[in-house]
Amino acid sequence: MFQGVFTAIITPFKNDKIDYPSYFRILENQLNSGVSGVVPCGTTGESPTLSHEEHSELIQKTVEYINNKILVIAGTGSNSTSEAISLTEKACKDNVDGILSVNPYYNKPTAEGLFQHFSAIAKSSSKPVMLYNIPGRTSVNLHPETIKKLSEIENIKSIKEATGDLGQMARTILAVGERMTVLSGDDNLTLPLLAIGGKGVVSVVSNLFPKSLVNMVNEFQKGNLELSRKIYFDLLPVFTLAFCETNPIPVKAAMNWLGYSENSLRLPLTTLQNSSSADDLKKHVFRLRDKGYE
Repeated sequence: MFQGVFTAIITPFKNDKIDYPSYFRILENQLNSGVSGVVPCGTTGESPTLSHEEHSELIQKTVEYINNKILVIAGTGSNSTSEAISLTEKACKDNVDGILSVNPYYNKPTAEGLFQHFSAIAKSSSKPVMLYNIPGRTSVNLHPETIKKLSEIENIKSIKEATGDLGQMARTILAVGERMTVLSGDDNLTLPLLAIGGKGVVSVVSNLFPKSLVNMVNEFQKGNLELSRKIYFDLLPVFTLAFCETNPIPVKAAMNWLGYSENSLRLPLTTLQNSSSADDLKKHVFRLRDKGYE
């Protein structure tokens, strides 16, 4: 089952095209950091603005570059079940290690609709499935009762929990037992979630500091709670400021400051506008770099 640190990888753009040289540099940094895997074509990867051709090509090139060294969990979600199945089947043929499937957005299905949606995707997938619950983006919440039913489907193995509600995360952990792993979808809740039985994080900030996130999780798992908390509190300002505007606006700005890629997003997303938050984020990013965080 999926556990550890997975990086929700950005998609760098140049002249409104995917910037593969920059993307491969970012992937190389992830490979050197000890993360469990990368997640292309998720929210942080601006998947809603990728064409189907770009989506498929990005997954293919990610699998080729990673070359089985770490896991590749491909975002294949949609608010159309048939489209999600099509994207899932294509990603599976490209030999990903798993798929990430987000709540259907905009059409607001019922609990039964969510169950049937994810059941159909799991049936079509030859790879393990990680559910993705993020009601702030999708306007629908995948409740623990539904997750419990879904956990009984053999190849649904994990859930990225991004409700921001530690109480709901706890109820989900109790509901699924050992059948699924629960990963944080919020960087700032990673350590609290580990404390109640979570198994890791699908992280935005690990684009910037992958090795540090890995160290935080590993030290917790080894029982070195004081060191794990120190890393957490050092990173906490960045965890917070990385969401001062809509993700991935802040993290793309920070990746540009660190020299990884251009600060380019696709409309309707724009570059970071809040100058005060940008100054604070930049200050904390370089403060951590000066302290040896990477």
